[in-house]
Amino acid sequence: MKLREKFARFMVGRYGVDALGKALLWVYLGLAIAAIFFSPLYYLALAVMVWMFFRAYSKNIYKRQAENIKYLNAQRKVTGWFGVQKKRFAERKTHRYRTCPHCKATLRLPNKKGKHTVCCPKCRKDFQVKI
Repeated sequence: MKLREKFARFMVGRYGVDALGKALLWVYLGLAIAAIFFSPLYYLALAVMVWMFFRAYSKNIYKRQAENIKYLNAQRKVTGWFGVQKKRFAERKTHRYRTCPHCKATLRLPNKKGKHTVCCPKCRKDFQVKI
């Protein structure tokens, strides 16, 4: 029996690698490189590597999925915020972003100079905006 077939049989029923596992791999690599210059980080890198392999070879699939979902939700919040900032920067010449004083919703307004009356689409209240 080939080594590949043995490994495939071993991995049956195991969780494997997911987005959190890949992130742990990158964290491990960063810590391993930093451990070259600051040796106490070696133990932290080793702990991350053990956790990464534990998750990959775990048979408790539901707990690993729950961990991955929590990680993906946290990642979505961070990447979503950066995506909004990137969009706001790209549209800085054509649009302005203002906050509704009543419901605190962020409104995207055209960049037309002067005072304007704006109706918030969320709370339906009018307010004055100076651009």
